[in-house]
Amino acid sequence: MNIRLFKPDIGQEELEEIKDSFDQSWIGLGPKVSEFEVRWSKFIGCEESIAVNSATAALHLALRCFNFPKGSKVLVPTMTFSATASAVLYNDLIPVFIDSNEITLGMDLDDLKRKYDKDCVAVIPVHYSGHPIEMDILVPWARSKNLAIIEDCAHTVGGMYKGKNLGTWGDIGCFSFEEKKCMTTGDGGMICSNNKDLLKDVRAYRWVGIDKDNWKSAKSYTQKDKDAMHWFYELKVLGYKYNMNDLAASIGLVQLKKVVKMNSKRSKIIVDYMRGLRELEIETLLPFEPNKYVYQMFGIRHNYKDDLIIFLKSKGISTGCHYTPLHMQPLFRDFKGTCPVSEKIYPTMITLPLHVGLTSDEIDYIILSLKEFKNLS
Repeated sequence: MNIRLFKPDIGQEELEEIKDSFDQSWIGLGPKVSEFEVRWSKFIGCEESIAVNSATAALHLALRCFNFPKGSKVLVPTMTFSATASAVLYNDLIPVFIDSNEITLGMDLDDLKRKYDKDCVAVIPVHYSGHPIEMDILVPWARSKNLAIIEDCAHTVGGMYKGKNLGTWGDIGCFSFEEKKCMTTGDGGMICSNNKDLLKDVRAYRWVGIDKDNWKSAKSYTQKDKDAMHWFYELKVLGYKYNMNDLAASIGLVQLKKVVKMNSKRSKIIVDYMRGLRELEIETLLPFEPNKYVYQMFGIRHNYKDDLIIFLKSKGISTGCHYTPLHMQPLFRDFKGTCPVSEKIYPTMITLPLHVGLTSDEIDYIILSLKEFKNLS
């Protein structure tokens, strides 16, 4: 077998929607991006959504919205993808790395409180793998400290915590539609909020400083009224080339219709995994609750990590490790803090295949391979 670690669930429906964009001869920032934004807002239950080309861009712009003084501190988990902390550096801010909760691998709230000081201006909780941070505890604490709350929801789409959609607990929610995520646009992201004023400059930030829909102005090219002013725009802010395009949005519109069903399939796969691992007495990466939350990743903890990864590779089973704690990376050496739990758990972490196309036979084969390795050890 050759079992991929991640694989997007895409097909004819997505191709038909892309063909429609081809037929309209509009494949840049256009009407489908706007439609995707409206549908996303309805799906997630927020007032405003703005599509960008990645969650990295979303995180960058989310911090940009606040115009924090240079050198201010932002509290981020060490166990996350680089974008969470890179976005802090993009804004000339200082990342303060928070250790992991030993059980969930999410941001440890006790360590968060210990590392807070008066120079901190924001906190970026990451729902690691899709397992929610205890937002009912974090939010009131952060509010009491006047901290901005930016939710990094890259690992979940449609996940909820205590009856409230993840991504709507804080000031701004950031989502990823990269090909490995719960739903995809190829590459892409979304920034959303219930505070429209907070996002008032984001449309300009994402498109080189221009707050104007080019596809709308194109409709006025042939108007004979000199007041149409289709060509006119102003630059009021320093912008970036972060916009989503209609090809990506075409995929997103179809994926959004399928995401609840895809989430359900992922949950079933995790249930099957957990049943097989229980018999082998192998510890899961975190206490997965697939009937309650939406997960992008699944994995285990194993004391013979390297040997097991090589063994599974020999069986045609792809694996990964999410992640090397950021405070251990050379890029963030100057900001290195003390995160002993993450350092202890990292050498045991293995990500196993999880995607909608994973079959029952493939899951059985992975479990059988884990059993075979256990018998060899």
